[in-house]
Amino acid sequence: MDKDRVEGSAKNMGGKLKEGLGKATGDSKTEAEGKADQAKGKVQNAVGGIKDTLKGK
Repeated sequence: MDKDRVEGSAKNMGGKLKEGLGKATGDSKTEAEGKADQAKGKVQNAVGGIKDTLKGK
């Protein structure tokens, strides 16, 4: 498994936590940052998946 997949998944999960914290505290900036982190994580995970496919794993 490519390290981008691991890091992307971690970033996605962290973003979900951050978004939830922002919703719970009414902090729209933190909520938006969490959503952005999730998007970055999904892209990074996809890049890792492509790398894995190209490596034949």
